[in-house]
Amino acid sequence: MGGRNSDRTEKKMLSREDFVFTIGYDGAAAIVDGRAKRQFGKLSTMELAEEGLFRAAFASAYYELKKDEAPMREFIQFFNSKAGTSYTKAEELQRLFGVNVEDVSKTIVL
Repeated sequence: MGGRNSDRTEKKMLSREDFVFTIGYDGAAAIVDGRAKRQFGKLSTMELAEEGLFRAAFASAYYELKKDEAPMREFIQFFNSKAGTSYTKAEELQRLFGVNVEDVSKTIVL
């Protein structure tokens, strides 16, 4: 039976650009800001931060965290210097910026 209309939905990994510019979730779908993705999607974590796109920069660093912790450390230091804060952990900023990893089966680009 399976097929496209099966009750089982296949989960997929969001691309970095989709994750960085996800503005929310609707059920199993990630809602992505297509305009911001097109304009800023190729920027590095620190380039996003320097543009003042702190949530996107944090999401970028968070996405890379399993492979490399350096972008997160660099972002936290940069953000603290700009905001006058003293965050030390990604978990603290995850709550601040509302960045969550969710299981998704599709992406909707607005």
